[in-house]
Amino acid sequence: MTTENPEAPVLSPLVAAQHRAMPFTRLVDCGMDHADARRLLADTAAGMPWQDSAVILAETQLERARLAEAAGHRTTARQAYRFASAALMFAQMAYQTDTPEKRELYARHTAATVSAAALPSPHTPLMERVNVPHRGGTLGGWLCLPPTGNARATVIVWGGLSGWGAAYLPLADAYTARGLACLLAEGPGQGESRLAHGLYADERVTEGFARFLDLVEADSRLDGPIGIQGVSFGGLFAAHLAAADPRVAAVVVNGAPAVPAVPEFRTAREQMAAVVGTEDLDRVAQVMDSLRFDPGRHRIGCPLLLLHGGRDMLARYEDQEPFLHGADPETSTVRMWPDGEHTLYNHAAERDALTADWFTDHLAPTTGRTNR
Repeated sequence: MTTENPEAPVLSPLVAAQHRAMPFTRLVDCGMDHADARRLLADTAAGMPWQDSAVILAETQLERARLAEAAGHRTTARQAYRFASAALMFAQMAYQTDTPEKRELYARHTAATVSAAALPSPHTPLMERVNVPHRGGTLGGWLCLPPTGNARATVIVWGGLSGWGAAYLPLADAYTARGLACLLAEGPGQGESRLAHGLYADERVTEGFARFLDLVEADSRLDGPIGIQGVSFGGLFAAHLAAADPRVAAVVVNGAPAVPAVPEFRTAREQMAAVVGTEDLDRVAQVMDSLRFDPGRHRIGCPLLLLHGGRDMLARYEDQEPFLHGADPETSTVRMWPDGEHTLYNHAAERDALTADWFTDHLAPTTGRTNR
């Protein structure tokens, strides 16, 4: 409740935490319909459980999609399937640990995304599910291609502790519009890679994300350099991979801690424990300590773009500075928004245009381009 609006409802601690973690700006940034995002916040403020409201909104969009598809309105159906996919992504975020309910909701999210991918048009990006074998399991992702099917270069994107894969379809749209392929990765500890295949983050998590580089290299359609982008906690993984693998030609880090630690707050602590796959907080702390980015040992040889929001309560600027210290100052760039929220939810369109243009300039310039 704020003093500016005395009629605003008093939220329970749980609902208040959900609204902080998933504000309107984040909901629409990750692809929810604007009206659905407002409905979700209003429903939960009025007492409806978060997951119940999100599922009702998703089911409404799914029915809308089915009717449109049956009527031959493929573009409308595709859009509605994507809105449903986003609503189900946020529905599963109501559960911090890997409960059966969370697994079911994420599976439904994936199914809605599959339905959207099955409805290409001459003017929309092509999208397909990809799977990569790793440690006896499978890493999943979504490959988005320009409508022509040919890409000038490829950017691999992944999220952090709670939002993954198709949550970044709006970002992929910005990249494919510029002729870049975008692979939305679900790495170890993320998405179906974790929930369906039991792959978790550990001291060697970078090896898992490197498997997506292997995938790009093996695909004849993806001719050109490879960039990577890590969002939120995933930016730490991106920085480590950029320092370890010379195949990375450019890297964007957005809102990541260079020195991760077990969070004080229960919700974030449970999310981190789920990524590692254990309730043993000593083990979680051990893994986090191994993932510290030390600029004295980890050197980023490719161009780096660091993004920061001045109102980011989860990753302060000083938390991200070690990434800059580990990069070449001649090829590293910082872009800051003084009023920016975590990962710049509230500047999504400008942020996506900036990173898409930056990757285009570094991976696929119109002159002097060098293929890998």
